[in-house]
Amino acid sequence: MIFSEDKYRFMYAALQEAEKAFEDDEVPIGAVVVYQDKIIGRGYNQVERLKDATAHAEMIAITSASNYVGNWRLNECSIYVTVEPCIMCTGALLNSRINELYFGTYDTKFGACGSVCNLAEEFKVNHKIKVYSGLMASESEKLLKSFFSKKRNKIFPMDGDNLV
Repeated sequence: MIFSEDKYRFMYAALQEAEKAFEDDEVPIGAVVVYQDKIIGRGYNQVERLKDATAHAEMIAITSASNYVGNWRLNECSIYVTVEPCIMCTGALLNSRINELYFGTYDTKFGACGSVCNLAEEFKVNHKIKVYSGLMASESEKLLKSFFSKKRNKIFPMDGDNLV
């Protein structure tokens, strides 16, 4: 799918957040919340830093955006995330009434927006999120693969060989 230029710009901003997580030795996932073509919330994974299982990029970006608008309802906002949100984060997106979700790559182990399950478009809940996937997916995947390769090499060094 081809996206408009502004969608790429916002996903690029999410990738910049993911790079911050990478530099902090966190799983490199980033998110930005957008309202009227302006970024109003940013976040990147800080689970290890904060010793908090809920410190995912989406959760931090939602909190930031809610503080910016002074309301928990973000129903006119979109969120851009480098990786498909998990069940917890998808629940937060639903509860905050986010209108649109754009994500890069699928998370085949924990994803809740199309891979493992699809809570974002579940017919039993009172809010639906328009979901768009594949936006800058290769860049998001590359960052994740680089992170986990680095982690594996720390645990199982292979005499200079890189694991892929």
